Amino acid sequence: MVNLGKKVIYQIYPKSFYDSNNDGIGDIQGIIQKIDYIKKLNVDMIWFNPFFVSPQNDNGYDIANYYQIDPLFGTMADFDELVSKLKEINVGVMLDMVFNHCSTSNEWFQRALAGDEKYRKFFYLRKAKPDGSLPTNWQSKFGGPAWAKFGDTDYYYLHLYDPSQADLNWHNPEVRQEVYKVVNFWRAKGVRGFRFDVINVIGKADKLVDSTDPVQEKSLYTDTPIVHQYLKELNAASFGKDFDSITVGEMSSTTIKNSIKYSKPSEHELSMVFNFHHLKVDYKNGEKWSKMPFDFMKLKNLFADWQEKMDQGGGWNALFWNNHDQPMALNRFGDPGKYRIKSAEMLATAIHLMRGTPYIYMGEEIGMIDPDYSSINNYVDVESLNAFNKLKKQGMSDEGALAIVKAKSRDNSRTPMHWDSDQYAGFSKVKPWLMPRKQMQINVCKELTQGEIFNYYQKLIRIRKHEDLISDGHIKMFLKNDPQILAYERFNLDSTSKILVFTNFYGQEHKIQIPTAYVDQPYSILISNYQRVAGNLQPSLIFKPYEALAIKLKP
Repeated sequence: MVNLGKKVIYQIYPKSFYDSNNDGIGDIQGIIQKIDYIKKLNVDMIWFNPFFVSPQNDNGYDIANYYQIDPLFGTMADFDELVSKLKEINVGVMLDMVFNHCSTSNEWFQRALAGDEKYRKFFYLRKAKPDGSLPTNWQSKFGGPAWAKFGDTDYYYLHLYDPSQADLNWHNPEVRQEVYKVVNFWRAKGVRGFRFDVINVIGKADKLVDSTDPVQEKSLYTDTPIVHQYLKELNAASFGKDFDSITVGEMSSTTIKNSIKYSKPSEHELSMVFNFHHLKVDYKNGEKWSKMPFDFMKLKNLFADWQEKMDQGGGWNALFWNNHDQPMALNRFGDPGKYRIKSAEMLATAIHLMRGTPYIYMGEEIGMIDPDYSSINNYVDVESLNAFNKLKKQGMSDEGALAIVKAKSRDNSRTPMHWDSDQYAGFSKVKPWLMPRKQMQINVCKELTQGEIFNYYQKLIRIRKHEDLISDGHIKMFLKNDPQILAYERFNLDSTSKILVFTNFYGQEHKIQIPTAYVDQPYSILISNYQRVAGNLQPSLIFKPYEALAIKLKP
């Protein structure tokens, strides 16, 4: 079995990594051409966002064919070459499996539309209510009703996301068999990592009913008990046969109790889970499309809950700040202007030394930030454009609506990777599908020659691979009421050594009182983003703006 605690995973959004054929879109050959950079990263596996055949209505999460590479990104020969080249540098491949829904241009949906009874049972098809209203009052997560007309029939089909993404009916054993076939196809090509998109919403009831409010509505299809049964089946029929498989479930609005079960090895479901609660602490009244400073105490409490309780229950967390669906963490939790470097290093320290498997999103390791576009016309993300129009309808000015989209758009993390300071950031020789910004200041070339963030990430990765207290140890939060510092202890029951981690989430100096149990103990410095001298731990410590410090106590 894989030691998940020693692994670090890098996420590549293929459309924005590197464009090898100058069509403005990143591709598989582009990734192959950057193998030397990937080798330098020293990661263990790469999670690739989908590059399967797709109309690209939701950037590839609307899959039309699970078995073919979209010509936009290359060919199957390119993919095979990628797997082979990555294997040479001991880097595994994690593919994104989107099984809650498929594209309405997928053969399954098209055959259902043509009247094929077998495939009609692949989807949630329901007639309108007697009064002519939609089958249920459910809302799509992208805005508007979650039902769309099924061709010229009397039926509607369920789509929890975009209307071009029809939800698959997992109650049908034939759907589940098709899903296993897809996973096994890619396993046969040497793939050992799988990330399952919104996998905890596959457990919808057979009989769908109206909801009473948005919160209760989520409970009708999220984290239902049958999801565990489906995952156990999927595990046994596919990736569970590989001793070296690594799987992660993207869990929408999940709970700790369910996440322990999803990721506890004895349950035979998944290796780990992504949860997003910590990335909602800057949502005003729980609403994503709003703007407010992040709630640090809420963030701390969430980390304490998820870290300590998952540890106690034997579950496993995927640790991350950034991904393709989130604005860059530096803009949300750091200071991208005055303290870009120090806050990037602080944020990395905060999660890389926690209990779990860290994920690095491309560009994060060089301190990339949100693009700060000046017009709504710069954005292409369907969710962002819908949100802008909705905010306008609610009476907000163009300027106000744009300010919120700027802060929360998924396009913030989808801008092309900054390789150098050229007009198109060295990503392409032609205008890219999404424009880079600030590549003069922030790019790989500059970072590798004169920066410190990339090297800092390298130190964090080395610590994880060599310190058993980090890879395999337990975790306990302390200084829980401190208004600026997130602090925790990593320990093992059979070791007298301890690692203490301190991270200052603000741009002001801050003095803390060290818990008496630690005072006067000799320590060495594991990592720090400011100059520190080892010695004996004093009763108080002063932390500089966005300072990160990890020390090892040697009693």
